[in-house]
Amino acid sequence: MCRVIENVVSFHYLNAIKKDYYLPMPSITPLAELREKIDAVDAQILQLINQRARYAEEVAKTKMAQGESGSFYRPDRESLVLRRIQDLNSGPLSNETAMRFFRELMSACLALEKPLDVAFLGPEGTFSQQATFKHFGHAVKSVPVTSINAVFHAVENDSCAFGVVPIENSTEGVISQTLDCLLNSTLQICGEVEIRVQQNLLTHAKELSEITDIYSHTQSLAQCRQWLETHLPNARQTPVSSNAEAARLVTNNPNAAAIAGIIAAGIYELPILAANIEDDVNNTTRFIIIGKQLATLTGHDKTTIVVSTNNQAGALYRMLEPFAKANVDMLSIESRPSRQGLWDYVFFIDIVGHSENENVARAINELKTQVSMFKRLGSYPQAVF
Repeated sequence: MCRVIENVVSFHYLNAIKKDYYLPMPSITPLAELREKIDAVDAQILQLINQRARYAEEVAKTKMAQGESGSFYRPDRESLVLRRIQDLNSGPLSNETAMRFFRELMSACLALEKPLDVAFLGPEGTFSQQATFKHFGHAVKSVPVTSINAVFHAVENDSCAFGVVPIENSTEGVISQTLDCLLNSTLQICGEVEIRVQQNLLTHAKELSEITDIYSHTQSLAQCRQWLETHLPNARQTPVSSNAEAARLVTNNPNAAAIAGIIAAGIYELPILAANIEDDVNNTTRFIIIGKQLATLTGHDKTTIVVSTNNQAGALYRMLEPFAKANVDMLSIESRPSRQGLWDYVFFIDIVGHSENENVARAINELKTQVSMFKRLGSYPQAVF
């Protein structure tokens, strides 16, 4: 009986092996055929890109016929396009990759309509320039200037259509100089962009022990405080106007180092002795786009205002109450000396929504009755990616 069972099992086992052996191999498309398909798709993509560019040129002609003579860039329109691409994207490309591609495409098309000059805190290689390219694409003319004040002046006197300035870092907080400029300028915030900041130690020195001086922007020195205390406790720290300026200063000094980004390392041909030395791995800086243009609502907006109130009991509560009553989400509040009197402060407030939204407008109208000074700094699309 055991012999019979053994023969039956062996029979079925051999049949199973035969079936597996003769299973058809999965179909594999020949490499040459795949390359032909890719070439055909590339041709279609190029044709469609140029078709889009021709439409962009027609848009420029229509705008000029309607009397427009300034910048043709529309931050609200670009935000809507990018969010639409995000919604349409089905992969395998990530949303960020797809939107980056379309950002560059829109940048190139805009350059056909009218070249765009954008001021940023220079020199070449700063995070501000990186933010400029991320927001506007590489087809713009990025114009380096020497300070945040100079960025505002370049836009105010029409030397540049827009400017890009840092306003807040996730580690070190707000950039006071930018807030002060916003308080005194007539320019509007018309966009924002966020940059993941990775700090590097750039130097010709071969060992950390050779470094006697470190140069960088004040914010970057602060963002790397713990690393510097641990690895270079005796090195002299010197704040300069920008990280790229720091890189330029140490180019010919073998005992000095700069804290800057990888772009500056390439521009000034400085080796990276230590990478990613920021204390917070999520270190991110938010930049704002400043200009004379008012952005219309997109459905994904933010509004920034600055107010001042009398120094009375309950004044701060009465200032914030309208937002709660109108169900408006307040993102941040930051106080700064008004420079109008001793211990007199102004408050910078970020809220969700456009000033044209009904609930936001209602809150702002009530807020104006509770404060001694009110200024809307801009309603603008939230950062897309």
